[in-house]
Amino acid sequence: MRIEIWADVVCGWAHIGKRRLEKALASWEGEPIEVVWRPYQIDPSAPARAVPMTEMLRDPMADEALRACAPGLSPVQNRARVAEVAAAEGLGSQWGSGWRAGTLEAHRLIALAYEKGGAELQDRVVERVLRAHFVDVQDISDLAVLTAIATEAGLAGEAGYTASPARAATRAGESDRTGFDRVPQTLPGAALTRELLLVGKAKGVRTSPTIVAGGLALEGAQSPETIREFLEDASRRAPRRLPAEVERLRHAESLLDQRDPLGALTLLRPLMEEHGADRGVRMLAARAYFASAQLNRARTALDALVAEAPDDSYARHLLGRTLQRQGRHEEAASHLTLAAVMTPDYAAG
Repeated sequence: MRIEIWADVVCGWAHIGKRRLEKALASWEGEPIEVVWRPYQIDPSAPARAVPMTEMLRDPMADEALRACAPGLSPVQNRARVAEVAAAEGLGSQWGSGWRAGTLEAHRLIALAYEKGGAELQDRVVERVLRAHFVDVQDISDLAVLTAIATEAGLAGEAGYTASPARAATRAGESDRTGFDRVPQTLPGAALTRELLLVGKAKGVRTSPTIVAGGLALEGAQSPETIREFLEDASRRAPRRLPAEVERLRHAESLLDQRDPLGALTLLRPLMEEHGADRGVRMLAARAYFASAQLNRARTALDALVAEAPDDSYARHLLGRTLQRQGRHEEAASHLTLAAVMTPDYAAG
């Protein structure tokens, strides 16, 4: 059975959860389990150049966000509480993050570790990244730090890192941009990491860590006993795996429902390349084009869909709305009228 851990490597509970999961698996007597780490971001707006945690804690906006994470506790009190739990789990008394650091490059390295060496290599890389952040108090957004970790794992060349940590550090400081635009998409694993972040969103992952297995999800760093019970339930349920293309289509539709049409189009891109004749794929793409105001692309896709199936009232209605938004009101009116005749509910829309 495969279990996925959706987590951010700057999340203290992810480090604690890893230890608790290891304790749960140490006494596990069921079927073999493969643990795969997946990316989640608790602070996607973190700057490219990390800032000291003490500086972040003085930021009123950060203070408000941290208080929301731990009602009734100040950020300082919450950090102390998490550090106590970490010490009890054997992570050390001097445990604690020192930097507000972006994690996209770390997630890219972790994703590549699984692609190149499977779960065992990925686990070693995750452990090393977590130790760097929480024990060694290093800046894991610094490519010099990640290059050292990648080199230890034999992944420096695979990850596209320079052999020189000094040059890596210079590259890390070249931009203050936040988000995926600061990780060149030509780097190995960059597109994969972006897709995985979108898949997590599509699946409804909303906190770090979240364990997903057998169609079930367990949020937070639960006790080893709770994790074992969860794994037993997941093992009994183990749903039939859908074809990868169907899963991708469903994830894209979920993102569109969450008002992320650009994310939906990102997941749809391989399907459009490989299954471009499929009407379901084309319709979902047309909806995403419309929702993201790519009206020319939406009109082109919908023109073809309506020509192929003139009695498809939804495609005709969406084409009419697209033309309407383009200011082509006469053309829009004919499609909207026909759609309303076929499906009266569209008359109100």
